[in-house]
Amino acid sequence: MKFFKRVLSTIVGMIIFVALCFLILFLFIFVNAGSDDELVTVKKNTVLELDLSQPIDDYGGRFDYSKVPFYPNTPEYDGLFNIIDAINYAIDDKKIKGISIKNNSISAGMAQTKALRDALVAFKESGKFIVSYGDYYSQKDYYLNSVADTIYLNPVGGLDFKGLAMERMYYKDFQEKYGVKMEVIRHGKYKSAVEGYISQEMSEANREQISVFLQSIWDEMRKEISASRNISSAELNVLADELAGRTAKRALEAKLIDKIGYEDEYESGIQHALGKNTLVNRIDIYEYARYTGQRKATGFTNKKIAVIYAQGQIMYTEGDETIIGQGVMNEALKEAREDDEVKAIVLRIDSPGGSALASELIWREIELTKKVKPVIVSMGDLAASGGYYIACNADEIFAEPNTITGSIGVFGTIPNMHKLAEDLGINAEQVGTNKNSVEYSVFEPMTDEQRALIKEGIEDIYDLFTQRVADGRGMTQAAVDSIAQGRVWTGNDAVKIGLVDKIGGLDMALQAAATAADISEYEILELPVYEKDLQSIINQYTGGYIQTKEDILREELGDKNYLLLQKMKKLTQMEGPQLLLPYEIEIK
Repeated sequence: MKFFKRVLSTIVGMIIFVALCFLILFLFIFVNAGSDDELVTVKKNTVLELDLSQPIDDYGGRFDYSKVPFYPNTPEYDGLFNIIDAINYAIDDKKIKGISIKNNSISAGMAQTKALRDALVAFKESGKFIVSYGDYYSQKDYYLNSVADTIYLNPVGGLDFKGLAMERMYYKDFQEKYGVKMEVIRHGKYKSAVEGYISQEMSEANREQISVFLQSIWDEMRKEISASRNISSAELNVLADELAGRTAKRALEAKLIDKIGYEDEYESGIQHALGKNTLVNRIDIYEYARYTGQRKATGFTNKKIAVIYAQGQIMYTEGDETIIGQGVMNEALKEAREDDEVKAIVLRIDSPGGSALASELIWREIELTKKVKPVIVSMGDLAASGGYYIACNADEIFAEPNTITGSIGVFGTIPNMHKLAEDLGINAEQVGTNKNSVEYSVFEPMTDEQRALIKEGIEDIYDLFTQRVADGRGMTQAAVDSIAQGRVWTGNDAVKIGLVDKIGGLDMALQAAATAADISEYEILELPVYEKDLQSIINQYTGGYIQTKEDILREELGDKNYLLLQKMKKLTQMEGPQLLLPYEIEIK
């Protein structure tokens, strides 16, 4: 009897302990969520500190927590355009004296970095100072920081300035060795997302397109750095070839930086700029973005422009803040279309593409929306393949100079383990009632008939894709095919060939939308609104404390091998034909 009492008391104790843990967790969540309502204060003689090391999305997101009682619906202010709005607000904020960019390791794409840099240029031109300090600058860091009035570099630091490069991996021999391969069907000689599975070396077509778009991005970077540093673009090329920034001393001699010094000397310089006896106050860019966001004027007009953000890979699913699904996207388009106060729509795209079916469903919703009110597209880092598919029928398309777009092509991949199964002594047999009743098996070689059927589907989608682009851009299908074939273009080159109308950021797209709607004053309505439940909130607050399966794999395999595993996993999970960028853009 005593034994059962002890067991019962242990169970009750465990239940109470778990209940207390959940109670503490909920209290922590609600206290932290409630604290977001507190107004941020900005004191005089404040320096805005720009730390952009955390990953940046175009859209911080609007979230609906109505399914969670008592949880406050506080807006997020950590998106790219929240940061840009804050920098623009700081121009006229007399309390903000300047911007400090310190040990910044920017975690943003090239087009995002340019948009931030443009905002910093406007801030600098207002007469306020921008200063920068780094122990070490990567190329992207230097591109952003080169706008500063004064650039400090640690005496034993360095500056990576060598030109742009990309690396691609090829697995054909690996597949043959281990007996697991990807069956590949594609249309487009430049559609090289799957090239690594069918070849052991880079094709000339792929080498050509990579070289062209890298050179285009590099030219744009040099042009802007040249304007800020007063060094000719040609001289910057020479400095890159000579690796002139590899030490602090060489970087100073090359005029890539202004001063060699330590962080405390950098801080002393800021103090000196504001006055020896002046108390220097500081505020983080995200706190300031919340401060400015809370002061946005609303209700001054009943005219709105909806900015709908499409960010992430396109998948046939509902979608969320990291994945573009036809469910969330089409709901946002429908909401904006049926809202009488919304006079025009700007679709902001940052996507490498994905599911052909989901892309077509979103395209259709845009087509319906365009008949009711103007739809303008603003391209971010990526608007490629399926990302271009959902852009091509807009009334007007804007892109940054270094946006990656195009990639009009289709591919399909199916894993095959026949050789591995054979080596292990495994044989798969199928029985069916009709000629095509037996589906493709990963344990058997793909037949000519199966390949032909998949190829037929790929060709049909490519034909539809090019026709969609031709109709949307006022071109012939043959003209689209000549610039398609899966080829990737930068924004600058896309304008020349007719895939994009103008170079410009979200601000120019908004101006175009206002003009098309014939309005001069408007509020911005950001969409989609993502619904959140209790489980998603718990995941948000416990993700950093509970080790997941992914955490364990990353720890055991290392970052590089883990990312390789994830890339292969993504390919095996893709269902149906894909309108996807040829590769992940990782420029070094």
